[in-house]
Amino acid sequence: MNYTGEHLFPGQLGHFFAILSLVASLVAAISFYKSFKLNALNQKQNWVTIGRIAFALQTIAILGMFITLYFIISNHYFEYKYAWQHSSRNLQVEYLLSCFWEGQEGAFMLWSFWLSVLGWVLIWKAKNWEGPVMTVMSFFQFALATMLLGIYFFGTKIGTSPFVLLRNEMDAPIFSRPDYLQFVKDGNGLNALLQNYWMVIHPPILFLGFASTIVPFAYAMGGFMTRDHKGWTTPALPWGLFSIAILGTGIMMGAAWAYESLTFGGYWAWDPVENASLVPWLIMVGGVHTNLVFKNSGYSLKSTYLFYVLSFVLILYSTFLTRSGVLGDTSVHAFTDLGMNVQLFLFLNVFIWVTPFTQVKGTKNKLLIVAAFVTTNALSLSLPYFSLISAILGIVIMGWLLAIDKEIPTIHKEENVYSREFWMYIASLVFFLSAIVISAKTSLPVFNKLFATKIAPPEDVEFSHNQIQIWIAIIAGILTSVTQYLRYKDTPQKAFYKKILLPAAIALVCSLLISFLVGIDYSKQGIGFQISLHIGVFAAVFAIIANASYIWLGLKGKLKVSGASIAHIGFGMVLLGILISASNKEVLSINTTGISPLKADEKENSYENTTLIKGVATDMGKYMVTYIKDTLNPEDRKRYYEIDFREKKGKDGFKLYPDVIENNKGAEGLTPNPDSKHYLGRDIFSYVTFLSDPEKKKSDTTSFKNKTVIIGDTSFYSNGMWVVNQLEFNPDDARFKMFPNDTLLAADISVIAKDGRLYKSKPAFRLHGNQIEMLPDTVMSQSLVFALIKPGDPAKKEVEIGIKESNAILDFITLKVYEFPAINVLWLGIMVMVIGTVMSIIRRIQLMQRKN
Repeated sequence: MNYTGEHLFPGQLGHFFAILSLVASLVAAISFYKSFKLNALNQKQNWVTIGRIAFALQTIAILGMFITLYFIISNHYFEYKYAWQHSSRNLQVEYLLSCFWEGQEGAFMLWSFWLSVLGWVLIWKAKNWEGPVMTVMSFFQFALATMLLGIYFFGTKIGTSPFVLLRNEMDAPIFSRPDYLQFVKDGNGLNALLQNYWMVIHPPILFLGFASTIVPFAYAMGGFMTRDHKGWTTPALPWGLFSIAILGTGIMMGAAWAYESLTFGGYWAWDPVENASLVPWLIMVGGVHTNLVFKNSGYSLKSTYLFYVLSFVLILYSTFLTRSGVLGDTSVHAFTDLGMNVQLFLFLNVFIWVTPFTQVKGTKNKLLIVAAFVTTNALSLSLPYFSLISAILGIVIMGWLLAIDKEIPTIHKEENVYSREFWMYIASLVFFLSAIVISAKTSLPVFNKLFATKIAPPEDVEFSHNQIQIWIAIIAGILTSVTQYLRYKDTPQKAFYKKILLPAAIALVCSLLISFLVGIDYSKQGIGFQISLHIGVFAAVFAIIANASYIWLGLKGKLKVSGASIAHIGFGMVLLGILISASNKEVLSINTTGISPLKADEKENSYENTTLIKGVATDMGKYMVTYIKDTLNPEDRKRYYEIDFREKKGKDGFKLYPDVIENNKGAEGLTPNPDSKHYLGRDIFSYVTFLSDPEKKKSDTTSFKNKTVIIGDTSFYSNGMWVVNQLEFNPDDARFKMFPNDTLLAADISVIAKDGRLYKSKPAFRLHGNQIEMLPDTVMSQSLVFALIKPGDPAKKEVEIGIKESNAILDFITLKVYEFPAINVLWLGIMVMVIGTVMSIIRRIQLMQRKN
């Protein structure tokens, strides 16, 4: 059948680039491998040249796929499944790129793009290490390329292609028509949560961080392959620092996105996807510190191998966790199972088992490793998730081989307790322990599927992490303070205590002032946990003061060589900002009106949400808050709610504009997005939790109940009482100014609510020529509508009033408002930490260049 209106060439071009990427990356991997295995210089250079050409072709292929897919999405070619599934015609231009990383295929493509960029930097700078390092890089590119193929091989689908046609992937009667495209008017659109500027910049930075972890891993593999166990650590160190800086920035950009887009009221919730990025970062931090230890003392080389390998392997494990569907019930932003679990398992296992394969020598030993890999992964085809057992076995074998390898330089001498390397190694183990605990808790769904158990997650997930990680943070804060004052190999005890006691004393005084003046108001988890928070404040302040003091006293103010100390200051600021902002987070929107549309079974607590009636100032702690209006922005399709905050004492006032956007992709309802007022020392953070339904107003069927009352007598309604004060002819009221030539008769009514508030209402008759028109009046905050039915008997002072009570007429929103004190200390600390790490990278590169 010839289908009309389809644009087939972009898809065919995209498929060609996908196959070219696969073949070229495999050729590059083989060529670079041959380049360092051969002895003849001319042969080495020839294979290097072939490898570079092949790597250039795969780079062109990746760019070609990227440009082709953007062309398809931006031109709204909805005959392609990826464009139909992730974009729409009314999507803003800046969010078209976000469509890439909403889907798995685009995320893998972004990963491949960054690998290409890093690969060319390594070709430029790696020198003698180009062969082994680019072998690993190119082989990983080959593995990623298989994820984008979308072809069947002996009945098994390999990868998923972003260039497949919708009619080939969906079974629907519409595709029996050659003109089916005239019925496909629009796509599903981008997930409402992703329509935020952070999601344009956060995923590229995060995936650069993911991609960067392979470089220290590749150098470690190069050390195994060449048996040069010392040489690889020097060039790997700046790359480890680079990975810490970029991956850490990506993680905290995600935290900023959560703070601005999600409504769990903060920047971190120990979500499994957050944890999946944090764990490799913690391991990489440990690896960099053991790398420094080895460079300066000769200790901890095996630990450096282990940490760099595990950091990359855990990136792959996080890929499995977030893309296999196993976290579908426990994470707010994990992918669902797209039928690629077997390939994801192999993806993880190949790079786990590559390590012991490169560790062992001799063909026989290598064949044994291959046999173990094939056997354990073959079992996974019939036993679901057995491939994870294979992964664990591969890691155990890798660790065992590291332990028994006598070629790896090892110092068999106990380290001095008063040496810098001893405590740096302890710090690395602390980060490693933290990563293990987080991984174990995050992997609970995997454990349940692997062993058919039904272990429930903790009732309070955040506290289950916090009660452990607070002590990890305390130890890390103290170690970053103390270790700087120690020398490598040995430090005179008196000199050490003389230098450290003053910063410790100042930190103690400052932390006590913070604890008593600012306060740590978090007692709901018991006195023990609250004490640990106060100790955490001391550790954070100690890290800041001790490292600042070391820059001034130990380094004589030389900022060029103080990158590590600056990074440690940033870490202390991050810790301090987290402790103060999280423990002192205050709910401002305590419900004092008793009005709440929230149900008991909803996740939001009605006590912590205030309902605002449009135009009515409502008490909210130290503020009077008014819902002014709402406006639909046609560009981003978000409805913004203008909320006015006025201090009761003082002149401070500001407006917040939380918004909602209609859900798409088959989901019903609205997705709220927060808005914040940023002060130097605090943030006011708000989001909408409930809206009045505009459709109810259109379909309101509540009728008036007529009641004859005597002027001056009291009548009652469900939330108070009302009184007709008098009848007025042509009242001087702004509401009636539009009828200057008509005769008007109005009933002056006072409404007194249960809380004592007084409201006025003036329903009226309008005499226009020979026609009489009824003009009802609404008391919005009380859901009341009054109508003047007829004046009644003047002698008896009677009047007939129509009254109806209906929630449908009420225009309101329900709002949750937090105050986050000192949150800017957290964001500033992140920037300081990244700046310090970048300074350390520059310093290490300069030292390497001098040595060369």
